[in-house]
Amino acid sequence: MELGKLAVRTCSGLVYCALIIGAVIIGDVGILALGILFSILACVEFAKICREMSPGNFPTLLLDLAGCVALCFGVFVYPLLIWLAIIVCRFILQLYTHNENPVKDLAHSMLSQVYIGVPMGLMVAIAYLISPWILLAVFFMIWINDTGAFIVGSSIGRHKLFPRLSPNKSWEGFFGGLLFNLIAGWAFSQWLNALFDMPFYGGSIWVWLGMAVIVTAFSTWGDLVESMFKRTLHIKDSGNLIPGHGGILDRIDSLLLVIPAITLYFVCLSVGDRMWALVF
Repeated sequence: MELGKLAVRTCSGLVYCALIIGAVIIGDVGILALGILFSILACVEFAKICREMSPGNFPTLLLDLAGCVALCFGVFVYPLLIWLAIIVCRFILQLYTHNENPVKDLAHSMLSQVYIGVPMGLMVAIAYLISPWILLAVFFMIWINDTGAFIVGSSIGRHKLFPRLSPNKSWEGFFGGLLFNLIAGWAFSQWLNALFDMPFYGGSIWVWLGMAVIVTAFSTWGDLVESMFKRTLHIKDSGNLIPGHGGILDRIDSLLLVIPAITLYFVCLSVGDRMWALVF
């Protein structure tokens, strides 16, 4: 990579990281604002790559945006009712939208709600119901996994992980990212457990190592899912919003699968923790 392009990529990456860290420092409100920002940017970008923007489908895009934003407030329950109303309105609006393939148009809308809106809503829920710092740990693990996979994969990567969608990914890179994350999970359990305030099982090392495995696996799958979309749509990047990185979907693709997986992990830990307390 040319030095100039590398500098641009590094600077934009630092701004992206600073935005996330700043949101976590602000707290619940900062995470909510971050979720809304990501939802709006990603939803618009997804609409652009799935169908050509035109005045005829602008109202449907507004409803898609409203649905994704409502899901960000889903932790407060009542916005979920608003989201249900938006979904109903979206189906009705399609009746009055002249489109040769209404099923495809509706499918794009529903996919944007599930693929973007739900993970962003769950991200806000984690910050509100557990801790913003736990969310920061998840972001760190995603970045650490990417770094480890790149270092190991570019050095000794030989065996292709998923050549149909991502010819540059290797099994060596995957296990390199996993190793880096396991080390990070161990470090978090030793030195940052009090800061991140892990509520389950006293924040034991096994809880952190479990997070490391889940983040590594679903981060990889998240990247592959977006690669599948881009190959299907015959595009290289989802957009050009972030210099050197592409679009916002190119940056949060891993997050969109990691967040639902981590949410299920936390739910299972919470149930297990309560059962453990009842037995002992």
